[in-house]
Amino acid sequence: MRFRHPDGSTVHLAYCTNVHPAETLDGVLAQLRDHCEPVRRRLGRDRLGIGLWLARDAAHALVTDPSALRALRCELDRRGLEVVTLNGFPYEGFGAEEVKYRVYRPDWADPERLDHTTALARVLAGLLPDDVTEGSISTLPLAWRTALPRTSGSARADRTTTAARAEAGRTALIALAQRLDALAELTGRSIRVGLEPEPGCVVETTADAIAPLTAIGHDRIGICVDTCHLATSFEDPHTALDALTRAGVPVVKSQLSAALHAEHPHLPEVREALAAFDEPRFLHQTRTSPTLNSVRAGGAPIAAGLRGTDDLGEALKGDTLPDGAPWRAHFHVPLHAAPTAPLTSTLPVLKAALTRLVGGPRPLTHHLEVETYTWQALPPELRPRARAQLADGIAAELTLARDLLTDLGLKELP
Repeated sequence: MRFRHPDGSTVHLAYCTNVHPAETLDGVLAQLRDHCEPVRRRLGRDRLGIGLWLARDAAHALVTDPSALRALRCELDRRGLEVVTLNGFPYEGFGAEEVKYRVYRPDWADPERLDHTTALARVLAGLLPDDVTEGSISTLPLAWRTALPRTSGSARADRTTTAARAEAGRTALIALAQRLDALAELTGRSIRVGLEPEPGCVVETTADAIAPLTAIGHDRIGICVDTCHLATSFEDPHTALDALTRAGVPVVKSQLSAALHAEHPHLPEVREALAAFDEPRFLHQTRTSPTLNSVRAGGAPIAAGLRGTDDLGEALKGDTLPDGAPWRAHFHVPLHAAPTAPLTSTLPVLKAALTRLVGGPRPLTHHLEVETYTWQALPPELRPRARAQLADGIAAELTLARDLLTDLGLKELP
């Protein structure tokens, strides 16, 4: 879906296909047929943007076989679909029964991450519509914190390992920027890559992203603002985006998503409601604001003064996490359907972020992507039971996002 911003530029809205995980090119083609085109038809649109997730094997097949890439481009056109952005965060296995920490491997200290992201950039350059010259890719925010700690350990060997991995990640991103420059010169297509801050990672917040990105200092390497992650870390959208703007860090794309919010986590009924979202497939990092909990013990210390746990189940165990202030969990809940009381979602944070991202005189980013990949991880009574129900839900999320954009003065284009 395309929108005309009041400044005359085009803002793209897509939904991310990691909700229909597939590891192979055949699986990707099946997604287009079974899921993406039906969503487009429900919206009554001739054209729908999708943010493709391409696992390692699918990306390799496309980058090594020009005919396969042409065939995918033709299939997108035939089904009324277009691609301006890719989700490059998961490497493989996102459809596994248990993903958890696996999604953070390989990290940016491993050569496989650079090679995979380079392949994705080459693929995206070949998939962009004829009238679009800029594409975006979201990626892992360097590493999970235990693979690349924020501070060195006490042992000299630990310090050496940490420093080496940090330097390897920085060097890889510089190499990526150089490859993106060469790709632009070769194809005329500008592909940018954004680190996606996520709770528990080395780059957990937008503030964490400023130092490494300004050190790299290249306009093709920026940030992907995920509004669920932003909310989970209790970041104020306006403060965060103003800081990025002052630092000159480009917002490559934004993923529109909402986190799970519990206003009164000390109440037994709230704990019971949260427990229904504690599931075995994905990691649901849980955070609480330090403001009202400064005198309470418990919970691991987290960046920017937050306290939190790596997963929701851990937070629910006794007094592991202070419960005198609201909790937020990294669980992407459907945008249009907040959980019933006593829980809710952080949709207000998404709305505030979107206002700052595209509601001003000039958009901070031109690529927006609805990313609710947890439909099948919802409590059983909330899960879609058939493809048609999932398509209905995704279409409803995109309708909500469309309405938010038009309320901000953007005009939907045919």
